[in-house]
Order: sequence, then structure tokens, then C-alpha cells
Amino acid sequence: MATCDVCGNDYWMAFEVRTVGGGAYTFDSIECAAQRLAPRCEHCDCRILGHGVEVEGRFFCCAHCARSAEGLGGQIKDTAGAHPG
Repeated sequence: MATCDVCGNDYWMAFEVRTVGGGAYTFDSIECAAQRLAPRCEHCDCRILGHGVEVEGRFFCCAHCARSAEGLGGQIKDTAGAHPG
């Protein structure tokens, strides 16, 4: 069995994640993996679990949060779900 790096649970179905930077982590759940590895939105501080939005090296969970950031509003284009007419 392996021990989760986040919660310490010793679990027979634990899994390992290796990052491009060379890190290796053991987790017992996707939740623990997200807590350790997922970036946080610079506006609302939530975990970014999807693609998110990156502007000038800054990470946001959505276009709304990116537009809310000081000085970045005009650079964000978000047309997903926008009415075409």
C-alpha cells in the first residue's frame, strides 16, 4: 500500500503522478491530487480544475475573473455560450 502525500491515508488504490518538472507524488484521490497540484485563480482563489485562462503568465479560473484583474480586462475574449446575433 502507499500513503497519500496530502492526507496521509494508507490506501491500496493509491496512485502516483509525475510532473514535467520532475516531481513525483502519491495520492489516494483526485481531490488530494487537486489540492496539491492544481493552481489557484488569482482573482477568486478557487482551484483551477479545467483549462482556465492564462494572461501574461497569470492564471484565472474563467474569463470573468481574468477580466476582473487589474489592467487585463481589454485583453480577454470569451465568446463561449455568447448569443450569435
